[in-house]
Amino acid sequence: MLVETFAFALVGVVVGAAALLSWPAYFRAGRPLTLGTALGSALLTGVIAHFTLDGRYPAASIAVSALASALLTSVLARPDLAAGRAPAHRHRPQHRPHRAGAHRRHRPA
Repeated sequence: MLVETFAFALVGVVVGAAALLSWPAYFRAGRPLTLGTALGSALLTGVIAHFTLDGRYPAASIAVSALASALLTSVLARPDLAAGRAPAHRHRPQHRPHRAGAHRRHRPA
């Protein structure tokens, strides 16, 4: 179990580093949070997979750990905030045409 735990930790660090190196603009939350999420999710899901499979299939436990770590790390990705990818509709004021007969609210002078 100790060797598998080190393998889970290594998988988490590799997944977190790969995410940060592949798409640095997508992870605005910060490097420690991204690496910590990858590492923590790899350790947690690896231990759960180890006990679920009774320790018989260590390769499957490591694969489950890598997959779950990648999925949970991808939750932090924000492609909408990446440089040059912000949608234009978020910052445009809403234009509402005036309806005939509708009362205007009192505007302070």
